[in-house]
Amino acid sequence: MIKTKRQKTGDVQVTFAVADGGEDVHLVADLNAWEPIPMKKRSNGTRSLALTVPEGSAVRFRYCTASGRWFDDPEGDLEPNGYGETHTVIAV
Repeated sequence: MIKTKRQKTGDVQVTFAVADGGEDVHLVADLNAWEPIPMKKRSNGTRSLALTVPEGSAVRFRYCTASGRWFDDPEGDLEPNGYGETHTVIAV
């Protein structure tokens, strides 16, 4: 799930949320040179993370579990990632 909320500063807060399947999940995005960002565990069995990005940005990302499974978010658009797979891209 992806939620966006416009900020008074003109930036956009993007909240990423996924079911965790009982393991740690990281967001891996172009926002920080594709370095994994841990997502916070919620009591409802999901993991989430909120980031603030400039309005008009395109954010490219994937999720990665502790066991090494990579997956895209079904709410965004998919584009080839150059490694024979895809990543999710959203425009905010």
